[in-house]
Amino acid sequence: MPLRNLSQRNRDRLADVGIFAFVVWFSIAQYGSQGFGEYEATATEPDALGFFLILFSALPLLSRRSHPWLAMTAAASGSVALVACGYAVFVPTPLVAALFTFANRPDRGGVWPPIAFATFALAAQFAAQTIVMSISSEEYVLPALLLAGAWIVGERRRTAAQRRTEALERREREERLSIAEERTRIARELHDSAGHALNTILVQAGAARVLRERDPERSGEAIEAVERLARETVEDIDRIVGSLRADGPAEREPLPGIERIPDLVADQRRAGMEVELRELADDWRKPPPAVDRAAYRIAQEALTNAARHGGGRAELTLHRQVDRLELTVVNPIATTPASERAGGGLGLVGMRERAQLLGGLLEAGRDGDRFRVRAVFPYSWVRE
Repeated sequence: MPLRNLSQRNRDRLADVGIFAFVVWFSIAQYGSQGFGEYEATATEPDALGFFLILFSALPLLSRRSHPWLAMTAAASGSVALVACGYAVFVPTPLVAALFTFANRPDRGGVWPPIAFATFALAAQFAAQTIVMSISSEEYVLPALLLAGAWIVGERRRTAAQRRTEALERREREERLSIAEERTRIARELHDSAGHALNTILVQAGAARVLRERDPERSGEAIEAVERLARETVEDIDRIVGSLRADGPAEREPLPGIERIPDLVADQRRAGMEVELRELADDWRKPPPAVDRAAYRIAQEALTNAARHGGGRAELTLHRQVDRLELTVVNPIATTPASERAGGGLGLVGMRERAQLLGGLLEAGRDGDRFRVRAVFPYSWVRE
């Protein structure tokens, strides 16, 4: 079976067995050759005790991940015991592997305890071997370098693994944030589309009921407007949620933009509201898609509020500039109690959020005896 098909736990076990096998092999190579032939005259001959001490120092490495201090203690004591008994095992490979394990652990705790323990063990091994075999200090340059290298390599592996984990967690957070933002966007689109449609339908239905006997022709027009608006709203909602379907992206028309604002004005006029539309342009280029959609929704919500809380008429100004789009809706404040709600509710909150998400601003409030909504969208902030 290829290694990539093994579980992480099985790969770890295989690595532990491999390290154990290498440590035993290298220790036996030193032990059997009496320091690679350099200490044949002074080193103790290979026997069962030496083989037992090698296994004693290496076997705990099989559980080094779960019991690192056990592996470190066994490696240190076994290495010191080997040289104290006169065996020419200068390079403490079990201690090197145990120190690497500590350096590589993500939850290793303090840095200095394992380093100090390994340094003390190496010093004790050198002292014991100096007494038994009169060994030169140069023989321990290589073991010291191996221990230092084991810590450096383990530390780098630990840091790299930690960075990968942090990057994965960051991607997961960004994905969750993107999902939350998308849900918020869909909820806002549904609120704006359905809210505007329902309010306009209520106005049109009321007009149809009032004019049913007095002006049947206008009553019929109002009913036709209700039917058309309901159909358009269903299509609009279908476009909004179409991308959520599991069978892939839906083949739908784009969400409405400022080119649909004249249709909004026409709907309000058919409902009996006087609306004046003014379009100014320093630059006729189409704005970025996000600005295009947001401006339409803000115009939709502002006209809906004007119809519900205003004095029966409104002025909508759409100014396309070179570096930004500016939208203004102004309507007289009605004297009915409903006008008291003109500055409340979630409509203004949603409009302000739309503008701020695109780096723009939205101002809404009284201006004398009128209510003004002004939205500004800078193009430089939008990257699409």
